[in-house]
Amino acid sequence: MSKTGKGGGRFKLILSILIANAIRLVRIIPNNDPIMSMALPYSRRSTMAVSFLFPFITMASFDLVTGYVGAWTIGTSVTYGAIGVLFYYLLKGRKKVGIVRYLGYGAAGVLIFDFITGVLMTPLLFGMTFTEAFLGQIPFTAMHLLTSSAFILVVTPLLDREVLSNRHLDDSRVKAAMARFSYRLSHAFA
Repeated sequence: MSKTGKGGGRFKLILSILIANAIRLVRIIPNNDPIMSMALPYSRRSTMAVSFLFPFITMASFDLVTGYVGAWTIGTSVTYGAIGVLFYYLLKGRKKVGIVRYLGYGAAGVLIFDFITGVLMTPLLFGMTFTEAFLGQIPFTAMHLLTSSAFILVVTPLLDREVLSNRHLDDSRVKAAMARFSYRLSHAFA
């Protein structure tokens, strides 16, 4: 199994970022954030750099697309990237990871993310007290744990099986398919 990001996974990475942001834009459920569920298999199968870059780019690009870029973007993107690196160290070398382990790591990731971005960053950026931020974060984090767990149950195995393990989506095969398509297209209109 090759590591995504070592010359063979750019297409998969871009596709995954697009899927994550499309899910976020559709707003299926409250706190519609599949990034944690997608960072887990990426961190298991990828390099440390990709483990950081996938959640970082996904978070930052979503803010860019929605027009909400600011200090919040930097804080949330870096926090997500750091959690991706944490997952990398927890999951590296594991050939197989069960859903229970993914759920546990995902819950820990949500707690870390929400504490840093909600409890620590909110008072700094928006002038709330630490107590207000902490108390206000409790219902949000409860919902975040619930929705993240739902995404881990559905999205994590699908991403792992249908995208990251799919050899047909390797860069060399996608380039070859695009070249064949381009050749056929150019000859169809010649």
